[in-house]
Amino acid sequence: MIEAKINPLFGEAATASDTLSERAAAVVEQDILSGIWPPGERLGIQALSERYGIGATPLREGLSRLVSRGLISAVGQKGFRVAGVSKADLADITLVRTLTELEALRLSMQQGGDEWEAGILSALHRLVRSVERDPETMREGTPEFDRLHKAFHRALLEACGSERLLRIHDDLYYQAYRYRRVMMSRLAPHHDAFLEAHKALADVVLARRFDKAEAELASHLAQTLDVVYGRTET
Repeated sequence: MIEAKINPLFGEAATASDTLSERAAAVVEQDILSGIWPPGERLGIQALSERYGIGATPLREGLSRLVSRGLISAVGQKGFRVAGVSKADLADITLVRTLTELEALRLSMQQGGDEWEAGILSALHRLVRSVERDPETMREGTPEFDRLHKAFHRALLEACGSERLLRIHDDLYYQAYRYRRVMMSRLAPHHDAFLEAHKALADVVLARRFDKAEAELASHLAQTLDVVYGRTET
């Protein structure tokens, strides 16, 4: 049995799970997003049970949770495989994420107060200081960067008033994560541009410049697709 070390990006579910099936979903999710289980890899119940020290029944239940979240595919009666990656898949993730986050951002700008604004500034400050102290932290897969980067994007949407929109954001963020790991490895030397883009996004959101903020966010979300697969002409 392997004692999984929980990445803070995915750790809440894994460390606070009420059931073994929730823990199974959390630790398998972490290993998928970290690249231990690559796209298309068959996930055998016996091998997973031995790796994580979790029984077959909660493992199946946990894997079924990840099917509904788009990280695993069920293969008839043959079991489960890690979901594949493709340009079409990332384009679909980007489309749905853009539609979802633009609505959540619009609601947050309408309804957000001082606490929401402070949350954005705090999340941005932590992200910027972390990258400034050690630019190598930008590499996707570095736990501190993962946690701070996601916290910033979540902070932008936090005042939307819809837990469902926030859950959709979380699921799509994780689905795009495997692609972003490729993107960040290519952008790592350019940390100044990365930070400026996040500062600019925060500035227009806090200024409640609705059209500009939505355009900035849409462009930001499209960047992964552009970098990984090449810019798509519209």
